Amino acid sequence: MQPRNMSMSGVVDLAAVKAAGEAKAKAEQTRAAAARQGGPAAVPPSALVIDVDEAGFERDVLQRSAEVPVVLDFWAEWCEPCKQLSPLLDRLAVEYNGRFLLAKIDVDANQMLMQQFGIQGIPAVFAVVAGQALPLFQGAVPEAQIRETLDQLIQVGEERFGLTGIVVDAHGEDPEGGAAAAAQPAGPYDALLESAMSALDAGDLAGAVQAYKNVLADDPAHPEAKLGLAQAELLARVQDLDPAAVRKAAADGPADVTAQIAAADLDLVGGHVQDAFGRLVETVRRTVGEDRDAARLRLLELFEVIGVDDPRVTAARQALARVLF
Repeated sequence: MQPRNMSMSGVVDLAAVKAAGEAKAKAEQTRAAAARQGGPAAVPPSALVIDVDEAGFERDVLQRSAEVPVVLDFWAEWCEPCKQLSPLLDRLAVEYNGRFLLAKIDVDANQMLMQQFGIQGIPAVFAVVAGQALPLFQGAVPEAQIRETLDQLIQVGEERFGLTGIVVDAHGEDPEGGAAAAAQPAGPYDALLESAMSALDAGDLAGAVQAYKNVLADDPAHPEAKLGLAQAELLARVQDLDPAAVRKAAADGPADVTAQIAAADLDLVGGHVQDAFGRLVETVRRTVGEDRDAARLRLLELFEVIGVDDPRVTAARQALARVLF
């Protein structure tokens, strides 16, 4: 399968991205909380390094890149520098514990992929984030430089697309049965979550928002609280809007970012999920600077309302990647 969106023009300047350590910590909290709350299915450490060919590229790289940055290691058996770099990347993939997925591509067996990526020599390392290819480095690079690049790549995935990585089952057990499932403890936030639900039922949106924030103050990545907060904040934003006035303003002012954001909120509350996502993706495409950031951030907030595993979110995230790069 031919990779899509492979243009190297306008790619992220990884060297210019800052605060990688902060993004790493945030992603780690998200994965740990998801594991405690029975979130995405965990994988064994051995699943963090995979062999990929042309037939499986769409499934194993492009589709997976909507949930985790995928690092591509182009190598060959006869390549001496590859014999130094590939084991190092294998080790780092396990050490980073699901913050990226390492896909190994034998160039002798996958000449088409090598041509599509424009590779002139190996080892060559690329990444795919939300369907977008990024060149990382070529040759046997020092470990410190590789770590810095990986940290910055992870931050790009986290900050721009909300990619929090893969949940890893450190014990190699079946996460859907046996001891791993039985060991899931009851959450300590039942009373706060019940309080939030009661506030929602009573129409006290401010109270619901505060209750969810109380949970997140202690556990910033609690999945139920994140979802509940996103929904409560959305309802709070639209409760005093005049739908007719908002939609007229959006129709009359395609460049009015505030109007487009408000209309997207109304779209989502009305069940028009793809309309809401499409409106904001288009707003991101036609804007720059603070306006673009405002539309992008609201789109990420709406992703939380629907849930990151929803296929409509995956499709919108890929569309966002195309307009950002």
